[in-house]
Formats: sequence, C-alpha cells, structure tokens
Amino acid sequence: MRLRTLLALGVALSLGGCSQILRGNEEVRGTGDLGVIIERAAGRVQVVETTGRTVLGEIDGLGDLSHASLVFSRDGRYAYVFGRDGGLTKVDLLKRILVKRVVQGGNSIGGAISQDGKLIAVSNYEPGGVKVFDAESLEQLCDIPAVPASGAKASKVIGLIDLSEHRFAFSLFEAGEIWVADLKNPHKPVLTKYPGAGSEPYDAFITPDGRYYVAGLFGEDGLAMLDLWNPEKGVKRILANYGKGQEKLPVYKMPHLEGWALTGSEALVPAVGRHEVLVMDHGRWQEVGRIPVHGQPVFVVARPDGRQVWVNFAFPHNDTVQVIDVPTRKVVKTLNPGKGVLHMEFTPRGEEVWLSVRDEDRIEIYDANSLEHLTSFKSDKPSGIFFTSRAGRMGM
Repeated sequence: MRLRTLLALGVALSLGGCSQILRGNEEVRGTGDLGVIIERAAGRVQVVETTGRTVLGEIDGLGDLSHASLVFSRDGRYAYVFGRDGGLTKVDLLKRILVKRVVQGGNSIGGAISQDGKLIAVSNYEPGGVKVFDAESLEQLCDIPAVPASGAKASKVIGLIDLSEHRFAFSLFEAGEIWVADLKNPHKPVLTKYPGAGSEPYDAFITPDGRYYVAGLFGEDGLAMLDLWNPEKGVKRILANYGKGQEKLPVYKMPHLEGWALTGSEALVPAVGRHEVLVMDHGRWQEVGRIPVHGQPVFVVARPDGRQVWVNFAFPHNDTVQVIDVPTRKVVKTLNPGKGVLHMEFTPRGEEVWLSVRDEDRIEIYDANSLEHLTSFKSDKPSGIFFTSRAGRMGM
C-alpha cells in the first residue's frame, strides 16, 4: 500500500513537472519575426508577428507619434520609439509593456542605436542638437548642442545615423553642416565638423556598407556626400540635378532618403516633385536613367533580393503603389491598397510586403512574388511599420 502511494506521488510530481515545463515552453518565443506598427493618432504601437500575420498586443502611453520612428535592441526584444513631442520610449515586445519613457526635448525627429547596442542617440529640432542615453536605463549620458559657432543659434538636427566604431553622423539644417560624433567615451564626445556641406540638409541615409553618408539639400539642388573611408577629403556635392531642377514644380511631400533602393550597382531614388524614379550609378554617383511613375514618389523600397522596388506616392496619389522590375526598368504592377499609403516594409526574407493605409485604418499584406493580395487587419491610423530584422542592419 505504501509503495503504491509513493508511486502515485511520483507520477503526480512527474506530471506536474512536465506541466511546468510545457507552460514554460509556451512562454518562450524568438524575436526574429516580430514587428511594431505605429498608431500615430492614438499614441500607441501594435506588436505583430509575421509568421502567422497576427497582432500580439498593443502598448499605449507613448505620446505624440506623428512622424515617429524607432530602432531595435540588438536582440530584437526592445524597441526605442522616438516621438515628435520629444519622448523617448523603451518598450518590451515580448511582455508587451512600456518599460520607461522620458521626455528629452521639445520636438524630436528620430534617432539611432550604437554599434554595440549600448547607446541611444536622439536628434532634436528643439532645442536643437543630439542627446545620448544609456540603452538599459535611459539615463542621459551627454548633450551635444548643435551650435556651429559661439553665440550662434542652435540648428535643427536631421539625418542622425549610427556608424561603425561607436560613432554617429548627423546634419545641421540651418547651419548647413555635417558632424560626426565619436562616442567611445559617451561622457566626452569627440566631434568632427564639416562646414559648408550645403544649404538646408533635410534628410540623410547611409549606404549598407556604412561607407557613404548622403544628405539631401532642401535649399539647393543636389546632395552632400561624406566618404567615411576617406573623411579627410571632406564633403562633396553630388547629383547636381537631383532636386527641384530648373523647372520649379510644387512638391507635396519631400521624399524620404531612407527610401533609396540600392540594387546591385544602381540606386533607384525618388525624384523631388516629379513623377519619376531616377536610376543612379552609385559607384560614380551619376544619373543613368529615369522611370515614369504614377505620382511624386515618397518611398522607393527594394525587395531584399533587389529584383523589384515598390513605390508609394505623395497626395493626391497616395492611394496607389507601383512595382518596378529592376532589370527592365518597367512598372509591372499598379496596386490600389486604399487612401493614405504611408509606409512599406518587407518581411525579413522578402516573401511579403506590409503596407500601412492610414486613412482607411488598415494594414494590407501582399505576396511580394505573385503581387497578389493576401490579407489585411485593423490598425488605428497606422504610419510606420518596423520589423526586428532591422536590428542587425546599420542605419536602421
């Protein structure tokens, strides 16, 4: 009798242990297929996963998310969201909770994470400059006012991008300068300044190899380029015809330079104010072709294999998306996902593309190979879509 009792107790304990293990297993998941969608009007983000195309949960209390962007921690668990109201918010994608929020400025416009994932840098319109925070605690480590000379007014900072060797590059709008901050010691940043970069830089991007930092110029035609392999050569002006050109045209929305699509030896880039996508040789930085499109392009985004690029447009054509076949330079598909297509994001290996349709409160998902519509789900005034595959890429 005693033996049967002990055996029964042993079986019960064993089953209980298995149950604990199973419960534990159910809670374990990776982060490689996770993503975040900005619900700008609600001050909230949706946490999604791309394997089953589902919404895992929502995190609110993030403030003004107009023009919000974010970066991911190197393990893809945390997102650092940069709000327009100067808010910097750290959210946990696995627990779906807000970890910490600080209001670090009056008006901010994006940020970046350092190569080792330990520093978060935020660029500010107000008060102007860059502030750097500890990624774990969000404790401020240093403040870099964007004051080009003693007694001068601080400039708005745009185009803040992470570089190798614990550096960040950014541009000063009013001063027309590009600065590189070395943050090996985050309490004592070392600045290298490049004055005379160009009139009113408004956005910037970096090539995937981290070599070229390129800033678009609002005050003049062309772009400013800094070769980070040869920084002693200074900033060069490139693509003199990139911009409004000789014929002044109304510009409904400035294109995002992050939307440049690098495909092999060429770059497909949105023309400013024109119904065209420009084809550039990005070794010589010269225009080699133009592709007529439906409206003024905003984002020109390459599928991860580079075979196609997807293009969305400024108002009044922002209900349309076109797909360009790169080898033939032809539009092969015109889609009408709905009013207010603001952003496009490919899944990590490029089999799907997700579109935010702001004015119709939806996310639309397309097969990136067949170009067929797959499904959609509700989202409150969605804008940016960000997948965790960005965590391992420079400048993202």
